[in-house]
Amino acid sequence: MIKVDGRKRIVKARIILFQDKMLGWFGVFGRHHLPWRQEGLSSYEIVIAEVLLQRTKAETVEKFHALFLETFPSWEAIAKADNSFIEQQLQPVGLYRQRAKRLKDLALEMVGREGRFPSDRKSLEQIPFLGQYIVNAIELQLFNKPRPLIDVNMTRVLERYFEERQLADIRCDPYLQSLAFRVINHPRSKEINWAILDFAASICKARVPLCTSCLLADTCTFYKKNLF
Repeated sequence: MIKVDGRKRIVKARIILFQDKMLGWFGVFGRHHLPWRQEGLSSYEIVIAEVLLQRTKAETVEKFHALFLETFPSWEAIAKADNSFIEQQLQPVGLYRQRAKRLKDLALEMVGREGRFPSDRKSLEQIPFLGQYIVNAIELQLFNKPRPLIDVNMTRVLERYFEERQLADIRCDPYLQSLAFRVINHPRSKEINWAILDFAASICKARVPLCTSCLLADTCTFYKKNLF
């Protein structure tokens, strides 16, 4: 690695190694059964899943996902519902008041757009209530663009394996953002995203990472520093 402006530049070979390891692991251990990862989903079903997944475990959303879509099969159904009813339906996944308001406002916006999301990023970012994560998810899953699903879990894996970011807000850290985009820039970008998220949930856990049984341990910065 070469230092640039006090930080290490991640060499391409290290990123390729990480991508290959993640995809190999995902092929065997990935959560392929999750309903929002199946083929043929509508844009509505995909975006609803991503909104529900924010700050919530996939296992929790999995138990709730089908029932929510049955209750609210379209943007129109959410737009017509009372806020109190939406809150009631969202209670099993927590943060129900915030999610209810966000989903209601987004539904009203999408009804006005006839359910269509624009394909260019600038237009997507102008839609109220869509943050960086959801915009990336839309570009990745609706328009097949290599975009990272950067949340605290992906951040943890990337920082541990490569190097820690400098800024507290993961949305604004230039190193982390650049690294994530480089890692995801791959013909199988969707699978790499899912692989990293699944790896974070089962191996690279927040409190007790399973470093001694990790396939990345011999090249992982975090493992070398801590020597479990």
